[in-house]
Amino acid sequence: MNKDFKLEILHECKQSGARYGLLHTPHGSVEVPMFMPVGTQASVKFVSPEELYEMNSGVILSNTYHLWLRPGGDLIEKAGGLHKFMNYDGPILTDSGGFQVFSLSDNRTITEEGVEFKNHINGAKEFMSPEVSIKTQNQLGADVIMSFDECPPYPATHEYMKDSVERTLRWAKRGQDAHNNPKQALFGIVQGGEFEDLREYSAKKTVEMDFLGYSIGGTSVGESKEVMYKMIDYSIKHLPKDKPRYLMGVGSADAILEGVLRGVDMFDCVLPTRIARNGALMTSTGRVNIKNKAYEEDFRPIDEECDCYACKNYTRAYIRHLIRVNEGLGLRLASIHNLRFLIKLMEDSRTAIKEDRFLDFKEDYFKRFGYNSIDSRGF
Repeated sequence: MNKDFKLEILHECKQSGARYGLLHTPHGSVEVPMFMPVGTQASVKFVSPEELYEMNSGVILSNTYHLWLRPGGDLIEKAGGLHKFMNYDGPILTDSGGFQVFSLSDNRTITEEGVEFKNHINGAKEFMSPEVSIKTQNQLGADVIMSFDECPPYPATHEYMKDSVERTLRWAKRGQDAHNNPKQALFGIVQGGEFEDLREYSAKKTVEMDFLGYSIGGTSVGESKEVMYKMIDYSIKHLPKDKPRYLMGVGSADAILEGVLRGVDMFDCVLPTRIARNGALMTSTGRVNIKNKAYEEDFRPIDEECDCYACKNYTRAYIRHLIRVNEGLGLRLASIHNLRFLIKLMEDSRTAIKEDRFLDFKEDYFKRFGYNSIDSRGF
């Protein structure tokens, strides 16, 4: 049992039921609900650890698959673990590598033992199993690690999904048996696609295994927002209230707020930094494509309501120029802004929860951006 890892629920919003609390980890305590920046290859793209601290980042995420291939778990373990290797003193979460392996749909074969696939870098044959994933994550030394699951395609038949859920449960047990670093919290993952009976079955069986936290997987893989919210609803009502709940791969503002409303504590996505590299910026007045000519002589900050480093020091016109000529500083400033935008959204959400007005906060936010509660287009 990991005594350094615990979720402490401090308040439930009387208006909405959304929850606020502290997640205690070996590398510090962080407030939830929270958004976790993604540092796929032991680096949040274009953003330094010092800049992450400045924007009030809590947990950050790294990718087991990519770090397993390069530079390898052995090397990172020799370096003293991921925290020392990348010089980040806050909590870190590593995913299992399952999503990346299963995204190689044309180059992989699933068996009961694991998945054989072609290395996306050099085409070499590789094999990942629950044991390989957990061993690598033990070497990386993150505070939170994930079970190795099958991330099935969408849509899938009920028959395929049932077999997939059963395999994921067997793999989860094998991962538990392989886990040998008591300082790390291992999370189970709920699957089941869009099928309510399979979501319930997966959640209940995963909870029986008594993980330290639970993730809702298989979302944001091509389904509509309406279907995604049903997936969350079907899963979350069967998860214990005293353990963290993590919605994997969701990063649009509207979907995050819908998740918070449903009792989710943790979110992650590459969205903010990925769209930043294309000049798309999240702002309090909507999405801005900074490459547009309309911003050529716009000497205002990206967002006058934002307190990030980019907004406090640079103008839209300057950032537009940097991105159009492919200067690295432009990509850095855009990434810093988008990450801080979502982190600030979570700060405001936590305040609204503590003040028992989260439903009003969410509805005001949706009205401001023209969202509706079902088929909204997030950014």
